[in-house]
Amino acid sequence: MIKLKNIVRDNIWNLKAYSSARDEFKGTADVFLDANENPYGTLNRYPDPHQKAIKEKLSALKGVETNQIFVGNGSDEVIELAFRIFCEPGKDKVLTFSPTYGMYDVSANINNIELIKQPLINDFQISLNQLQPFLDVKELKIIFICSPNNPTGNNLNPEDLEYILENFNGVVIVDEAYIDFSSQDSFIKNINKYNNLIVSQTFSKAWGLAGVRVGVAYASEAIINLYNRVKPPYNVSTLNQDAVLDRLNNLEEVKHNIDSILSERTKLKKALKKLPLVKKIYPTDANFLLIEVDNADKVYQYLIDEKVIVRNRNTQVDNCIRITVGTIGENERLIKSLLNIN
Repeated sequence: MIKLKNIVRDNIWNLKAYSSARDEFKGTADVFLDANENPYGTLNRYPDPHQKAIKEKLSALKGVETNQIFVGNGSDEVIELAFRIFCEPGKDKVLTFSPTYGMYDVSANINNIELIKQPLINDFQISLNQLQPFLDVKELKIIFICSPNNPTGNNLNPEDLEYILENFNGVVIVDEAYIDFSSQDSFIKNINKYNNLIVSQTFSKAWGLAGVRVGVAYASEAIINLYNRVKPPYNVSTLNQDAVLDRLNNLEEVKHNIDSILSERTKLKKALKKLPLVKKIYPTDANFLLIEVDNADKVYQYLIDEKVIVRNRNTQVDNCIRITVGTIGENERLIKSLLNIN
């Protein structure tokens, strides 16, 4: 167990959170004249600042306590607040494993935090030997681990993740944006074992709510308390909370959609293997495939001309493009376009 106070910024540790009107009143009432809201309309009231209904649903679904859940404005808020809580600008450092999700880099730059990029090795896995010297760097406060990883698609070795948690005196954020497409267990099961663990998930991928922008962090009660101190008082709108609750009340539909994506992933992989231009298809545990071609820039531009948009990842992995698994029709159109490339 680490001493959380030793890795939290002093001003954040001592911060008193803003107390909204909905924080100061507990219970039910008929007349609300406390928050200077317009008394007319259907969306005239502020949203629940603590997203209690969502947390109750997630608590039952994930097997954690409600006080171990933070609901944010997308996973990006989970990432951004971690920088604000744990990292002193111009002093502290964070570490990522490259190639990975680009927002870690962007948030580090915004917050004036040095970013250490540790390259993934064989099969896009962590090299503990290469990582070892960094684990004792006093200024290193956060290690980000994306698993399944973006853009490579693979799960990272869970034993490596546990080693890092046991040997690092900072915070480890395991980003599980794509976990619902994976056969591997979520690391949420370990939040009571490691008090320096934050598991980030999102409603943008498997839940089909990218337009809603709702992310979730699971961690110890102490870390969640810090998140609640730093977040804006009404960080998730009523409309967005309602959309999430609607999905949480329709789990069978969500499961059906995930199963459909996994089925299409298998079919898409088989179709891509038959194409001469495809040199390699990397193993995936996500809703996308990373494929190597002769000339990624050429293939990417050709598909743009065909009105089919994929992601060019040539700058991260040589001559690779990332293809999201779409509908049956979308995937068939992609394959048809690739068959006609010169």
